[in-house]
Amino acid sequence: MLTDAKLRGLKHRETLYRVTDSAGLAVEVPVTGAPRWRFRYRFDGKAKMLSLGTYPSVSLAQARLRRDAARAQLANGIDPSANRQEEKRSRSLALAPVPTFRSVAEIWMSRQDVSEATANKSRWIFTKFLYPDLGELPLREITSRVVLDCLRKIEGADMLETARRAKIRVGQVFRFAVIEGLTDVDPTQPLRGALKAPKVKHHAAIVDPVKIGGLLRAIDGFSGQFVTLSALQLAPLVFVRPGELRAAEWAEFDLDGHVWRIPGERMKMKAAHVVPLSKQAVSILRKLHEFTGHGRYVFPSLRSAHRPMSENTVNAALRRLGYSGEEMTGHGFRSLAATRLNEMGWNADAIERQLAHAESNKVRDAYTHAAQYLKERTKMMQAWADYLDSLKAGGKVVAFKPQAGSAA
Repeated sequence: MLTDAKLRGLKHRETLYRVTDSAGLAVEVPVTGAPRWRFRYRFDGKAKMLSLGTYPSVSLAQARLRRDAARAQLANGIDPSANRQEEKRSRSLALAPVPTFRSVAEIWMSRQDVSEATANKSRWIFTKFLYPDLGELPLREITSRVVLDCLRKIEGADMLETARRAKIRVGQVFRFAVIEGLTDVDPTQPLRGALKAPKVKHHAAIVDPVKIGGLLRAIDGFSGQFVTLSALQLAPLVFVRPGELRAAEWAEFDLDGHVWRIPGERMKMKAAHVVPLSKQAVSILRKLHEFTGHGRYVFPSLRSAHRPMSENTVNAALRRLGYSGEEMTGHGFRSLAATRLNEMGWNADAIERQLAHAESNKVRDAYTHAAQYLKERTKMMQAWADYLDSLKAGGKVVAFKPQAGSAA
């Protein structure tokens, strides 16, 4: 361990060197300049180093206290380096003479742990609709009336849903600012009910069995890219959300076990999801694996294998097949499956779990989520794939139903 005498005796060398103390603390002696205290540690499996000041401005005793404080943060699951950066940002924000809506919104956006698509949508709302009127205004000068005037412009362009989302974003920025001590109130709070309610627009979907058969035949006849064809063929067999499908990674699939495990960070509800795979789905994936199995993504972008396909690819393919946005969408495969499966008498809870919908009854959810109705869903997904094959064949279709007494 270091002592004050050893520290006073440290000499500069031709190259930088370190002398360790204990529990990750070390003193770093540069070629020139004062020795620097360093705390070396690991966080999430990665080696990191935290600066604790210079010697003798920071004494050995002080350096050990700072090391112990950092170790206490680690014990609580906090990365000391990241925490220091956060504190610096907060201090900079607090010291800014006149924080504007734009400056605070940019910091708020930088701290959101969301998908790239979600982040881009938020930035579009801020840049196109909010910054022109609110961006350069000091936070404390933005009143409810000012926010409402801005939102009414969006509403006046008959963009009711965008106006609603813009109001939410303004509120999120102001609540963040209140927490940071930059302002005292959220001006969106009094605006509840001030905007016209957007009409609920359900995703277009084909649910008539005969028309479903026609859609499936049209998909098989798609003459575009093979990766896009595979996505179109797989979508009705798994009926996950479009974003979950297009960003699928090969590491998530166990084709021998006929299962797809989607990690929670990729799910809308942030809970891991299991998708039983029918024989038909596995067959599509095995063929596709020959083309894209060497990379990360099941459906890579045509422009870069390091990115998944565009969120517009499936919808664009449906348009190419002659289906308008009022008839069918990529998201519509979920409505298609949910409608038919419910009409055929399958367990509604199993269907909801397969759709990865949140259970409204939280107590009930604690018991049903673990089981996930996996046995019944596995049977249901294979029966569903067989049913779609019969629709595609165009023959007489008998609606399949679960056997009486099937266990959930």
